[in-house]
Amino acid sequence: MIITTASVFVDDQQKALDFYTTKLGFRLKNDVPVGAFRWLTVVSPSAPDGVELLLEPSEHPAVRPFKEALVADGIPFNSFGVEDVQAEYERLTALGVRFVQQPARMGPVTTAVLDDTCGNLIQIAAMAAPEPGTAA
Repeated sequence: MIITTASVFVDDQQKALDFYTTKLGFRLKNDVPVGAFRWLTVVSPSAPDGVELLLEPSEHPAVRPFKEALVADGIPFNSFGVEDVQAEYERLTALGVRFVQQPARMGPVTTAVLDDTCGNLIQIAAMAAPEPGTAA
């Protein structure tokens, strides 16, 4: 069994597509009309046949309070891996992306948290290089 699709609930599918492609750098994979909405997925350019991120409409009544509670508590909905959190933070900040948590090292992981403009907090994370003299 493999993961083929993961979802993120978005307030506006077109706005989300613009943000996830022009700011975060994902690529459009599928855009299929489904009634009033779309089966809209993006993928990493480095893994075009990998896991697809479904930009899912936030239409279910449970979604809005769920998303609002996560944001109010500062909890990211998803986490995306990057090679260098500081470099990605600087690149995205220059593109106007708003971060709610600047890069911070937490043990072996460095993270930062951004606002995706569609009702979610998203974490970017990278494993830190081992400290000199420690086991990998």
